Order: sequence, then structure tokens, then C-alpha cells
Amino acid sequence: MVHTLQLSNEDNLRLNVLLAQPLQAIRINESTMTVHALTEKGEAKVRLNPTTRDEQYLRWVRELLSMKITGSPGGYPMFLQRWTRMGHTRNNLEQMLLLGEPEAVVAVVHAPSLSHEIGRRAWWASPSAHNARRLLEKPDVVAGALGKELAAYLLEFLPFEEVQLDVVDSVRLCLQGELIPPEEREKLWNRAKRKNPFYVGFLYADPAYIPLPAKPNRHHAEISQQLAALDASSNPYARAFCELLDSHGQNWLKALQLALEKPVDQDVVISLFIAIGAHFALPFPEYRGVREISTALQRAEEYCSNDAPPDLKAVVDNLNAATLPLFKAMLILAQVGEDSLIPFFGGNDSVGSVMRKRLAPITDPLLALAKLLLQ
Repeated sequence: MVHTLQLSNEDNLRLNVLLAQPLQAIRINESTMTVHALTEKGEAKVRLNPTTRDEQYLRWVRELLSMKITGSPGGYPMFLQRWTRMGHTRNNLEQMLLLGEPEAVVAVVHAPSLSHEIGRRAWWASPSAHNARRLLEKPDVVAGALGKELAAYLLEFLPFEEVQLDVVDSVRLCLQGELIPPEEREKLWNRAKRKNPFYVGFLYADPAYIPLPAKPNRHHAEISQQLAALDASSNPYARAFCELLDSHGQNWLKALQLALEKPVDQDVVISLFIAIGAHFALPFPEYRGVREISTALQRAEEYCSNDAPPDLKAVVDNLNAATLPLFKAMLILAQVGEDSLIPFFGGNDSVGSVMRKRLAPITDPLLALAKLLLQ
């Protein structure tokens, strides 16, 4: 039953008048007991006059909103159950933004196919760092005007972010496309000297955004010539190898070295290893990386001396004694991913220097590979 009779007459009337017009989103400011609505013409608001304690009164207000919007006083999460089953995703995303429930807005920003317009309404309804990050995972939002606004918000909030993985995600998401200008990228990079997770965020970005002096590997010109035909025919191994040795790829390797030096906690390390796998995205059997680094070493050795898949063998056949070891190093690095951490993180929750010591059997070889590829 909806307790509209228990709302003050004035509130009942004004809320019904408000809900009779086309609305885009509703948010409730609980501290000022005000219902705010976003309309095509701007914002409208109703200042509430509680007849009982605020918490109870807000529950009645949300029941009224739910009844008017969904035909049921259940509100969220009852509405979510219906929404999941019904499949009218777009309409229901719009409806969820009218319930005055912050959790309903969180569900909206997590929706996989989110338009820029729904994103704009959701951001108005509940602006928070979490919602900004989720919205910046949506291509439509990144491409639209809202994208730059969200990136600016996250940059401003970064100094106050306490969860290290959220720092990684904020940096990663702000470095998409042209969301922030080059001078802001440089500021982020400089802050990484004091806060390791920033480096991990850069590993996800276009390597061209890493603000270091650009210098290719000394073998880059020779290898580009050796693999020109394969690179032109989109051989994935040739393309990845040439890109790793060009000036931007070399800067990515420098960022990898810096990120590996002093990671702070397990979540950040997992994100770092996901970034390595995502950067190469080569067609190895393990989608999330090899579990043992020895597997990667053995496979790279076999591929460079005996049998190898056709695309990979074509690269090996075009390299010489001076350049083959570099390719082998890339093959090892490219097989690393999230699952490579299972032997080290299974059953323990170490952080800081203790964690770094445990990780040495995998981080030391990776640093050595990066160093070889940078010579």
C-alpha cells in the first residue's frame, strides 16, 4: 500500500504535479529534504514538509515515485527484478532514473549498452567518483561532451582517492582518446613518481600518451625492414614486435619497469598483469596468461627453434641471430597475464615489501625482459 495519505497535502499535490510532466531524472537531497527533478527546460524542485521522522517520510515519497513510474510501490530493488526479466532495457533505464534511489542510478551506470543521453541524466542524478568511472567505460559517453566533464571530475578527485585500484582505474579511464589535454597527461605522469598505481594506469593507455623522450630501439629500423611484408599483411606477431621496438613501444616498456618496481597491493599488481596481457593480445592458448612463467619460457624457446604456428614461424624465419633474442623476449612477456599471479597470491594477502619479495620470482624475469628489449 502507498502511504500517500500520510504525506502532507502540500507535498502530495506538488509531487503529483511534478510527476505529471515529462521528467528525465529525479534525485533526493536527504539533508535538505528536497526532491529535485531534471526536465527538458532545466531543474525543478519540491521542498518536503515531513509529517514524521525524515527517514520514514522519504520512504513514503519513494513509494509514491515508484507507484507513479512503475505501477508498483515496491521501488528498487523490486523494480530491478522486473527490469531484468522484461528486456525493455532502454525504457527501463530511463524509468530507473526516476525512482530517486542512488542504488538504481548505480545499476544504470553499470548497464553495458548505455547511451550518452542516459549517461548525462545518471550523472546529474548521482555524481560520484564510482559512477564517473563506470560511465567512462561506455564508448558513447567517452565520445560525447559528458566524457570530458567526467574526466575533469576524476582528476580533481584523484588526490582524495583512498583505494589504490580506483586510482589505477581513474588514470586508465582519463587517458582514453582526447578526454584530457597533453599537459594534464604530463601532470599525471609526474605524480606517478610518488604514487606507483599511476604508472599502471598508463600501461592501459595509448603508448603515445606516455610523456617520455621518444627514441626507438637500436634494432627497430633493421627489424622493420626484415618484417615489412609481414607487418603489411597484418601478421599479429610482426605488428606487435615492430610496435614494441618503436619509440612509443619503448616508452611503454619503461613505464612497465617503473610499475613493476614498487607495486603497493595485490589488486594493483593484478591490474598491472591484466594490462600486460591486454597490451599484446596475441593468440596464445591461455586467455588470461600462463600460470607458470616456465611455460612461457619453454614455449618461446620451442617456437623460435622448432615448430611454431604459421604466423609466428614466418616472423622467426625473417629474423637473424641478432634480432631473434628480442623476439623471443617479447613472446615470453606477451604470455603473461592475470593467471600468472595464481602461484604467488593463492592463500595469502601480503602487501607492500612482503608482497614484492614474494613476487620477485616473476617480477625479476619480467624486468630483465624489459631491459633486454630496451637495449
